[in-house]
Amino acid sequence: MSEMSTVYVGMSADIIHPGHLNIIAEAAKLGVVTVGVLTDQAIASYKRLPYLNYEQRSLVVKALKGVDTIVPQETLDYVPNLEKLKPDFVVHGDDWVTGVQKHTRQRVVECLAQWGGIVIDIPYTQGISSSQLNERLKEIGTTPDIRLKRLRRLIEAKKPVRIMESHSGLTGLLIEHCSVEKNGVKREFDGMWSSSLTDSTSRGKPDIEAVDLTTRLHSINDMLECTTKPFIFDGDTGGKTEHFVYTVRTLERLGISAVIIEDKAGLKRNSLFGTDVNQVLEDKVLFCEKIASGKRAQITTDFMIIARLESLIAGLTVDDALERALAYCDAGADGVMIHSKEQTGTDIKEFCLRFRKEKPQIPIVLVPTTYNSFKEEVLIEWGANVIIYANHMLRSAYPAMLETAKSILENERSLEVDSKCMSIKQILTLIPGVE
Repeated sequence: MSEMSTVYVGMSADIIHPGHLNIIAEAAKLGVVTVGVLTDQAIASYKRLPYLNYEQRSLVVKALKGVDTIVPQETLDYVPNLEKLKPDFVVHGDDWVTGVQKHTRQRVVECLAQWGGIVIDIPYTQGISSSQLNERLKEIGTTPDIRLKRLRRLIEAKKPVRIMESHSGLTGLLIEHCSVEKNGVKREFDGMWSSSLTDSTSRGKPDIEAVDLTTRLHSINDMLECTTKPFIFDGDTGGKTEHFVYTVRTLERLGISAVIIEDKAGLKRNSLFGTDVNQVLEDKVLFCEKIASGKRAQITTDFMIIARLESLIAGLTVDDALERALAYCDAGADGVMIHSKEQTGTDIKEFCLRFRKEKPQIPIVLVPTTYNSFKEEVLIEWGANVIIYANHMLRSAYPAMLETAKSILENERSLEVDSKCMSIKQILTLIPGVE
């Protein structure tokens, strides 16, 4: 080994702990150390968005003793950077010898073999786990400012941003912690949707904007207290323009990431009624002014106002929806949501493809409640950035509760429903802080 040997270390570096320091120290013994800091996009492709953005994480790593150079690693695959840098060594913890990273390591071994490079596996530091530290951070919570910024970062870092409806602290907790692992990749919901439909329904009220903002904020506050993920608020029509500016300021102050308002006028009728009821669209110019007023009212650049297009719901054409969408973007909308009650998805696909040609960078939000046969990967191909599952927590809870209630009435006892219920111990320990 010469004094000019080069060493490559790849790391996320979101939560620096002694294990990372040990790897860098061992790497520095071998030569000049380049750290490939994974970008937000690379990390979000297989697990949660990092707490710190790429620039912040790079500053931390650059300040560590033993690090000579920082470069971005834009994929989980090391090979693109290795082919550029051709290091003599790649240093990594030996946790990647087995498990889901085994294939990544093999790719590194084969790449280095082209110029005689070597993989050095450092014994994993026992008692330290980034996943455990992440869970501790979740327990600590977050701040409105951090939560507010998170949606824009997610949209920039991954597709799709997966949002689930939440209408209580309990559903918020479920969304916060629910995850599955598929093909070695952890999947979870990225944020929560405060639906006016499910919020009003859970209160026994019709979905006609009968529940005012102050009342809805009680539910929001319950969810904010026990979660860390970003929120998108269903703002219905946004109300009067003069009132909407105060809604924007209130939501922004609480740390809500975005509000979605629909371009309808008059008494609200749920969009999934379609043309079975009278759906009146707002005047395009007036809706543009509402958007512009909301944008002028917000304090930060992080809060998002997203325009929901109801043209297809009202029986109008994709042309009408596209014309409105472009006008709303020119008025300052940070994204568009296109809605339809058709199951074929053809109208949604046409809109997305045409809009994406006109506005390549503006986020598209889809709510595939009726056209739910399409998987997320298809919606991404159409151009979707954010996918909202808008009412499924409440819709799935109601049949289960109804079945339980009927069973007790039928059997005159609760024994028959025990297998369908959480145990008493589970429910007593479900909420953090309960001993």
